[in-house]
Amino acid sequence: MTSYKLSLEGISKSFGALKANDQVTLNVRPGTVHAVLGENGAGKSTLMNILYGLYRPDEGRILVDGQAIEIVNPRAALAAGIGMVHQHFMLVGQLTVAENIVLGMKGQGVKLDLATHRRKIAELSQSFGFEIDPASDVMKLPIGMQQRVEILKLIYQNAEILILDEPTSVLTPNETGPFFDLLRRLKSAGKTVLFISHKLEEVMAIADDVTVMQDGKVKASMAVAETDPPSLARTMVGRDVLFQVKRSAHSTGDAVLRLTDVSASNTRGLKALDQVSFEIRAGEVFGIAGVDGNGQAELAEAIAGLRPVDSGRIYVSDEDMTQASISERADTFRVAYVPEDRHRDGLVLDESVAQNMILRTFDRKPFARFGFFNQKAIRDYAERLASAFAVRLQSVDQEVRYLSGGNQQKVILARELEGEPKVLVVAQPTKGLDVGAIEFVQQQILRQRDRGVAVLYISTELEHLLDVCDRVGVLFRGKLMDTIESAEATPERVGLLMAGVAA
Repeated sequence: MTSYKLSLEGISKSFGALKANDQVTLNVRPGTVHAVLGENGAGKSTLMNILYGLYRPDEGRILVDGQAIEIVNPRAALAAGIGMVHQHFMLVGQLTVAENIVLGMKGQGVKLDLATHRRKIAELSQSFGFEIDPASDVMKLPIGMQQRVEILKLIYQNAEILILDEPTSVLTPNETGPFFDLLRRLKSAGKTVLFISHKLEEVMAIADDVTVMQDGKVKASMAVAETDPPSLARTMVGRDVLFQVKRSAHSTGDAVLRLTDVSASNTRGLKALDQVSFEIRAGEVFGIAGVDGNGQAELAEAIAGLRPVDSGRIYVSDEDMTQASISERADTFRVAYVPEDRHRDGLVLDESVAQNMILRTFDRKPFARFGFFNQKAIRDYAERLASAFAVRLQSVDQEVRYLSGGNQQKVILARELEGEPKVLVVAQPTKGLDVGAIEFVQQQILRQRDRGVAVLYISTELEHLLDVCDRVGVLFRGKLMDTIESAEATPERVGLLMAGVAA
């Protein structure tokens, strides 16, 4: 009889009429890496949040080592040996590694012996090959090392089951291999890892078992050795998926978007872009690679008009739009923008799908006249776009917040591309999307390229960026390190540039 480190039995969770988890049963063998896959909205995050104590299930039970436990909050989860590393780290940058690790631990109070903790943390770090100085300030560590601090914190607090949510999304390509080596060391030490990812090649590389979720239910569970990426993709989305979209060879036109010595500051007033210059021709996809936080967001916002530039100029077809308003960039210069943060910058979550489809044109005919909305025109327009972009929904009248991430991205793409732009700026367009949604987004971007649009494609997901881009530039600490033709842009070469190593 197989013994399981962790079992979830009949877990269900609803939010109003939405059933996020429906009788989910999941068994995880001890000392293994167990991957959980599924389309956006399949219920993975809800299930992990239940396991970590952020949500309470409506029904079902959780067993650790065969014993049923009740997890009412994250502290109770950790007491049961379950820890979680989120995509966005929960570290305090102003504190040291050791201070972050002991922060919130029970029994410290006024008796905190930080010197003893530092010594024990150093020994634990060395035993796992982390090579982390417990006295280092967290804010001075690279992202990959901060992630190791999060994992070390859980191990130091006696977690035996580690939930890792999209752990490679913050890493450079050159950091992913060493990270997988770390997971293998965790397995060797008897730790059990739940690995949440939408990257099938990573699942095949590191996981022992895999569970595929669909519509809140478990669709299939199997050993990784018994499957392959096409089969997993077919199980996830119910059809065959193209893992690499076809980028046809074609000639490009004149330069459409041109930046000369553009510098800009971030929200804290620090320099985020440092004299960045490049141009994108008609019918070209120009990619910007880099680890999160190296100026990519500020670059996209500066072009879209959401962030002022401190110096330099931005041109579209040789016309200066540096001082143009957001609406002028969209209407006069025909710049379309798909933002990195769908929820904050791309959508009004409490409004309907139809209203979100007309955010750029809500005050114009045929949608508005004499201050009144033409609801039939809005609905007809939204239904046409939803059909053309294969948006899966119940009705265009439903609030857009209830769509999956992939379908929310399709709503934004439909709205932005309907205006037939000359310049398309897409920031992290495939981040957090499943394989089916990634395929659709990339196909739409290449269609724009083929009709002569100048596309700026900003992404931290290097494999997706290399699939669609004709040239790739790399940002590091706000500077454009180099620009490479796609044929020469190997993951190793781009990865070094992302880490600040000049050619």
